[in-house]
Amino acid sequence: MNTTAFEVNFDGIVGPTHNYAGLSYGNLASHQHASDISNPKQAALQGLQKMKLLMDLGLKQAVLPPQDRPNIEALRHMGFTGSDKQIIERTWREQPTLLTVCSSASSMWAANAATVSPSADTTDGRVHLTPANLISQPHRAMEPPMTRAILKAIFPDESVFAHHPPLPATPLLGDEGAANHTRLCSAYHKPGLEIFTYGQSYFDSTAARPTSFPARQTREASEAIARLHQLDPARTVLVQQNPAAIDAGVFHNDVIAVGNQHVLFYHALAFARNQTAISHIQQQFAEQCGKELVLIEVPEDQVGLADAVASYLFNSQLVTRPDGAMSLICPAECMQLDSTRRYLAHLVDNDNPVGSVHTAVLRESMNNGGGPACLRLRIVLTEKELSCVHQGVLLNDDLYAQLVTWVQHHYRDRLALDDLGDPALLEESHTALDELTRILHLGSLYPFQQTGR
Repeated sequence: MNTTAFEVNFDGIVGPTHNYAGLSYGNLASHQHASDISNPKQAALQGLQKMKLLMDLGLKQAVLPPQDRPNIEALRHMGFTGSDKQIIERTWREQPTLLTVCSSASSMWAANAATVSPSADTTDGRVHLTPANLISQPHRAMEPPMTRAILKAIFPDESVFAHHPPLPATPLLGDEGAANHTRLCSAYHKPGLEIFTYGQSYFDSTAARPTSFPARQTREASEAIARLHQLDPARTVLVQQNPAAIDAGVFHNDVIAVGNQHVLFYHALAFARNQTAISHIQQQFAEQCGKELVLIEVPEDQVGLADAVASYLFNSQLVTRPDGAMSLICPAECMQLDSTRRYLAHLVDNDNPVGSVHTAVLRESMNNGGGPACLRLRIVLTEKELSCVHQGVLLNDDLYAQLVTWVQHHYRDRLALDDLGDPALLEESHTALDELTRILHLGSLYPFQQTGR
């Protein structure tokens, strides 16, 4: 077994059409900021700055290119005809909300791109990737085909990487990707415990469900991915989200819990039958990984559920630095609420593996309901597997500087919803993405590059 492995963060680059259309039902921040003026340039630069923070801490960091938006191909499939310019103008005139759906830059939140199981956990010893079908939200349900194409371009060697198609797009198999998946392990290169958190069981109508907002992940989808990824059932745990948490705005589990190696950081109201769920995870981890799991539970009387959602405390990235110490990368908003600021000071002072806290300014993403953990898809790779990744997406100082310059040159610093009806925005986006594929050496990745339109 390879004894050197890394957790690599693949962050989504914010796309040029980043806007506040309020499309994400159940996401409180998305609704609160609906129709606000966005700043795509600032959004993309903030995301890149967060990536550089991780890179400067000594972590492996990579980028995922944004998807092509507005999604002209989708509009053509819905019966709009003519030139790209004519399609945008007609859609904006006849069904403007449809154009906002097709213009969403939501692929920036790469935690929803896919579920990934490292080779140490899979029967065939390959890294398994399944793009999420994201059927709960129309603007996100358009992403899976392009997500799969991007992942295949970045992880091309099929002897090393096993690519599965998204699960069938049916309510039975609603899948939101790694945002509902946590891997715990004693060390990255060793077999781990994969935890799938679901909102509801489609077949079990007697089980508790949220009443205000939808449960986006089904148990059946999680079970299907575990089978596809050839996971050992003894090392696979399924737990249910607390329906009350979903109704409070916890649309994904990564808004209320985060794990890394032998540490699980979570809110006391994260899971249904919380103590039973935690005891089961703790027991399975000890039996399968041979180490005691460190549980960091945040009580409701220290950080209320509303403050946890508003600050995105648990949407932080919990990472292991090269020296073995752990750091928490949290949103700057955590320092603006008394409860979370006090808690973080207490966390670092306590005897636990989290030795430091770093803040990331991600205001543009946070206004749409996405914090540090939403922006990244983390993938455990051995040295050999990392060498098989398309090297053009691995972040270093030179690539970071190129991407900053690229954003500054191509992105608008102001975008109102009315601007989505401007055909010039499509042309600007195509020009930007065409250059990005050259920077990342990804070739003709997008449909507009392949059709010549």
